Amino acid sequence: MSEQVEAEWYVVRTKPHQEAVAESSLLRGGIEAVCPRIQERRTIRRKVQQVIGPLFPGYLFAKSSPSGLRLIQYARGVRHLVSFGSGPVIVRPEVMEEIFRRLDGGIVVPQPMVFSRGDVVRITEGPLQGLEALFERELPGRQRAMLLLKMLTSQVRVVLDLHSIVNA
Repeated sequence: MSEQVEAEWYVVRTKPHQEAVAESSLLRGGIEAVCPRIQERRTIRRKVQQVIGPLFPGYLFAKSSPSGLRLIQYARGVRHLVSFGSGPVIVRPEVMEEIFRRLDGGIVVPQPMVFSRGDVVRITEGPLQGLEALFERELPGRQRAMLLLKMLTSQVRVVLDLHSIVNA
């Protein structure tokens, strides 16, 4: 009896600006593929516009058994499978579940900003964990925030991920 190997999710590096080409090529080849996208506000030629682009520029995820990896490797728009050590990186199922949970029609729905300029926030992770700071502004398209942190006699600007701060 032959043992059937379960398909895993892999990280695929695409050629520059060819995420959609690689995704459709893999889908046509019968490989489940997803390139999460995000809608952002960008200034283009001095006009603010809503733009949909890849959440992870230059990358997408493909689900395959080890026997299908060659098909992924040589699909149009694919540069290579991301590898560490002896083989391609396998994405844990809970990571993919979280990505899918945040998708709505293939587009990541950004969490609404709950902070206003001047709000006191507490840093919840990293080397500054536990410190309080003033929220200055959200950095567009990056899910990051600029904060003013009081250090001794002066204020220092720091940039942190939005998910690493909460209202104090």
